Amino acid sequence: MRFKDVFSIIGPSMVGPSSSHTAGAVRIGLVAGQLLGGVPDKAEIIFYGSFAATYQGHGTDVAVVSGLLGFATDDRRIPQALEIAEERGMEISFEQGKGLYSHPNTVKLILSMESPEQRQLSLIGTSIGGGNIEIVEVNEFAVKLTGIYPTLVIRHADRPGVIADLTSLLKNESVNIGHMSVDRKGRSGDALTVLELDGAIPSPLIERINAIANVQQVYTVDLSQTEGSL
Repeated sequence: MRFKDVFSIIGPSMVGPSSSHTAGAVRIGLVAGQLLGGVPDKAEIIFYGSFAATYQGHGTDVAVVSGLLGFATDDRRIPQALEIAEERGMEISFEQGKGLYSHPNTVKLILSMESPEQRQLSLIGTSIGGGNIEIVEVNEFAVKLTGIYPTLVIRHADRPGVIADLTSLLKNESVNIGHMSVDRKGRSGDALTVLELDGAIPSPLIERINAIANVQQVYTVDLSQTEGSL
């Protein structure tokens, strides 16, 4: 059984008026920044549902940008996040999206970073209450990623044995999988596997995963790097 942590029970230590509209939004930005591999140079932020209707009044715009800058949920710089992003040369746009999503607190991020290498990321996240989040799409792959646990996000070719090799490697390293989601573009096309783990991710493990045949890219998400320092 996986037990809830204190964060999920009583909510986060935070700056802002709403755990769902600010703290959750910060955490979505944090996850996106970690998947991108740094602070984006350009960020297109599209709000849906309740987020679209209230993002300015609740500071959701400021919160998402704070997460993209790497700020924790209780960072005192959050109110100045837009100014700090501008000083760093980040190009930001906010939009109110149209259409229905499964959760009213939904945001889509389209990010790009020019250096040290060109990187792009699209992500859809929902803030489900109490500062908790679910990332439901990464680069048009359907996923489930909560940010509560250390997470591996692995892009690979959809070939027989890849997932078996991944899980076998984790078993040999005594790393337990708490949740796994897999999506693919099409049969024998590209696939994305998300593994939420019960323990920290050792650096040598990432190197070994990269060495598996048909693995294209390995990303990690570990919000404890930020939130553990509060």
